[in-house]
Amino acid sequence: MGRISKENYYLDIAETVIGRATCLRRCYGAIIVKNDEIISTGYNGAPRGRKNCVDLGCCAREAMKVPRGERYELCRSVHAEANAIISAARRDMVGGTLYLAGKDAATGEILSDATSCAMCRRMIINAGLERVIIRTSPTEYAVVQVQDWIREDDSLPAPQQEQPCCCKKEEI
Repeated sequence: MGRISKENYYLDIAETVIGRATCLRRCYGAIIVKNDEIISTGYNGAPRGRKNCVDLGCCAREAMKVPRGERYELCRSVHAEANAIISAARRDMVGGTLYLAGKDAATGEILSDATSCAMCRRMIINAGLERVIIRTSPTEYAVVQVQDWIREDDSLPAPQQEQPCCCKKEEI
């Protein structure tokens, strides 16, 4: 039996963390690694002391038929990436890697399209993480350089659009 890659080793651990997730739609597990040491872990679930969707038996976003990727303010959960970042000191994360795995809550299938939402991307950038490695199949993964998220600033309008930007001074 061959030895698995470091990436799949850490992704397997992130996938194990999913076992604590409490979302009824999509479950995620994240770990932060630096210098070959696990700094912290996180999974998606309600804030400490609040009831989880699995305990309530319902998901507000699902009940309202909110499409995936929209209206996160209606969600009870703190995302896996955010929970991993909250549990670590920034000095320990700078230059590190976040490993992310996701599964469909209903089927248990690995999410081939897992990625971090815009808010989690901002937190990952501020945490000083260098890379995000996302599981796409049992043995495959995508590597994202956080610098690409900085350069491809998704909070600004696309350059081809002629829309005024709130951060540009208008000439008088």
